[in-house]
Amino acid sequence: MEGTIKNLTEKGFGFITVDGEEKDLFFHSNELKGVTFDELKRGDKVSFEKADSPKGPNAVNVSRI
Repeated sequence: MEGTIKNLTEKGFGFITVDGEEKDLFFHSNELKGVTFDELKRGDKVSFEKADSPKGPNAVNVSRI
């Protein structure tokens, strides 16, 4: 899947606006591949996989396009 970084926090997580979907997806810095959290910025295009967690769907294997 693909999307755009919508928001980043100082606590090491953020949200991705998913192309073609209404609801944003949560991601944690532990799920980044090939990029560090500090290298990401709002508006970056990313690819990822969607996974289920106890708190709902989230993005895993997140990498910048």
